[in-house]
Amino acid sequence: MVEETQDKGRQVGGHVKWFDPTKGFGFVVADEGGPDILLHANVLRNFGQSSVADGSRIRLEVVDTERGAQAVDVLEITPPDTTVTAPLGDLAGIDPEELARTPIQPARIKWFDKAKGFGFANVFGKAEDVFVHIEVLRRSGMADLMPGEAVGLKVIDGQRGKMATEVLSWERAVESK
Repeated sequence: MVEETQDKGRQVGGHVKWFDPTKGFGFVVADEGGPDILLHANVLRNFGQSSVADGSRIRLEVVDTERGAQAVDVLEITPPDTTVTAPLGDLAGIDPEELARTPIQPARIKWFDKAKGFGFANVFGKAEDVFVHIEVLRRSGMADLMPGEAVGLKVIDGQRGKMATEVLSWERAVESK
């Protein structure tokens, strides 16, 4: 059902309060305060992501409806600050500039279990699985991944095999090339 809006929309900056991909929605807290803003999964998918990490900075196009403020377009997402989290063992000692130069590779998610905190992906044209840790996902601004989802990965040789150091939505990965 399409609701009539009271205005044409406005840009709002804020942070993700929570987002549940299973429920298909979440809420954003605007920097200027006011009621929470509904963020529906379809709006997030139009941006090219199936989830977003809690605490991520986000810029939205928002309209006011009879049921409250609702996001109609995601303009930008910045992953949450992760300086308070412990570094992953496989990434310790690797030059951040070297990680930044790692090429983005097209991949599909094989499976990901948020409760377990990890999953695996397959880079196109390569047989070896790539380990995806929940902390890498959070640092990339995402909260969950769906089987079959197309993503861009930065991959290194970790202590136990291939490991993702960054996960990008497919749209962001294509824009980065």
